[in-house]
Amino acid sequence: MKVVIADSWQQRLQPEFDKPYFQQLAEFVRQEYTTQRVYPPGKLIFNAFNQCSFDDTKVVILGQDPYHGEGQANGLAFSVNDGITKPPSLVNIFKEIQEDLGKPIPRSGNLERWAVQGVLLLNATLTVRAGQPGSHQGKGWETFTDAVIKLISDEKENLVFLLWGAYAQKKGAVIDPHKHLILKAKHPSPMAASYGGWFGNKHFSQTNAFLESKGLEGIDW
Repeated sequence: MKVVIADSWQQRLQPEFDKPYFQQLAEFVRQEYTTQRVYPPGKLIFNAFNQCSFDDTKVVILGQDPYHGEGQANGLAFSVNDGITKPPSLVNIFKEIQEDLGKPIPRSGNLERWAVQGVLLLNATLTVRAGQPGSHQGKGWETFTDAVIKLISDEKENLVFLLWGAYAQKKGAVIDPHKHLILKAKHPSPMAASYGGWFGNKHFSQTNAFLESKGLEGIDW
């Protein structure tokens, strides 16, 4: 698997690409795309990095798997392509933004507009078989994305990390809380959100208040 990734990430992540685990991961992914239906399309595997450079990254949102339905996944956590029905978790994200900031719910669930403002929408696992959530877990992607999170935490400062749900919060254990703002809430999925802890978290206004306090421009959510 040839890694096509933005230059700002390429130079920093090359040591990971050269490690044996990543070579094994690349071979697994290559075989999967050859023999199975896999999402997102191959050219979008590293879309989160290509849409949001290392230098521009101000906010990190951690997801788990890409969406596994036809035409949904576009390489950005929680995001779907234009014209695709918004999944329930994304609907709840938009509802919280509406409540928190008074912004109308957008027609499209494509979050590229966030990415280009400096929001890294990073899934723990970057590929998945069609209709089989979790099918590419435990193959090496988690090791890679753990390294990405640690790299960002170590080399940058004054970032906001949005950790939604127990999985993201466990994965965020490597983040330095003295250098960055870490905001935690329940996962926005309907099942988790229904137990409380998602709605009313005000993560979006808190994110912008923090960024602006550091002299940075907030995100147009």
